[in-house]
This record gives sequence, C-alpha cells and structure tokens, in this order.
Amino acid sequence: MKKILIRLFSLIVILILACLWIIINPKPAFAQLNTINYNNTNLENRDFESADLAGGTFVAAEMRGANFQRANLTNAILTKGVLLKANLEDANLTGALVDRVTLDGANLKNAIFTEATLTRSRFYDAVITGADFSDALIDRYQVSLLCERADGINSITGVSTRDSLGCR
Repeated sequence: MKKILIRLFSLIVILILACLWIIINPKPAFAQLNTINYNNTNLENRDFESADLAGGTFVAAEMRGANFQRANLTNAILTKGVLLKANLEDANLTGALVDRVTLDGANLKNAIFTEATLTRSRFYDAVITGADFSDALIDRYQVSLLCERADGINSITGVSTRDSLGCR
C-alpha cells in the first residue's frame, strides 16, 4: 500500500511539473502564411529563376530540367524530389532539407548548401564547381564521390568546395 501511494504521489508531482513547464514556457505554433507548396506536383522544365521560394515545400515533386538559377530556397523542403538535370546555379539552399533527392546531372555551380541536410540524396554527374557545402549533412559515400570532382570557390561565400566538403 505504501509503494502504491509513493508511485501515485510521484505521478502527481510529475504531472504538476509538466503542466507548470507548459504554462511557464509557452511557445505558440504559428501557421506560416503564404507557404509555397508544390508537393506531389509536376514541375518539369519550370522556370523559377531568381524566385523567392524560401521555406517552400517540394515534397515528391517532379522537377526534371527545372530552372532554379539564383533562386532563394533557404529552409525549403525538397524531400523525395527528382531534380535530374535541373539548374540550381547560384541558388541559395541554406538550411534546406534535401532528403532522398536525385540531383543526377544537375548544375549546382556556386550553389549554397550551408547547414543543409542532404541525406540519402544522389549527385551523380552533377556540376559542383564552387558549391558551398559548409556544415551540411551529407552521406559519407556521397561526400567521397563529390570530393573526386570538387573544385572552385563559391563566388558569394568565398569558401572552396573541397574545404566545405572536408575533402582530404
């Protein structure tokens, strides 16, 4: 009986502390207005040159041959997307989630992927001259493949592609 009372008292204390934490430290969730949503959309050969797509979502979007040259894709979500032979030259993908994306044959020249998550993505035959991958999360196997052809210095950040990938 004593053990049951102790457990019950402990549970009540935990619940009270949890409620106090929620009341004292509220972090309201705001809906993002005007969110760009291209989920499950066919964007093949679309032109987004210099577009402000910050925070946009492109989940499972078909973007073969799309032009994102100089586009602002900071904090964008591009999971499960297909960007075969897409043009992302000078695009800013800082903080973007690029998970399970096919970037084969894409032009990533001078693209900025600082602090981006590029897990389970492919870059076969992608042009990465001057791309900045500083603090990006990339699969080790892809890093080793990228290091084989990494060259150039990003014209905006001044960081060399080899250094940003940690190539040896």
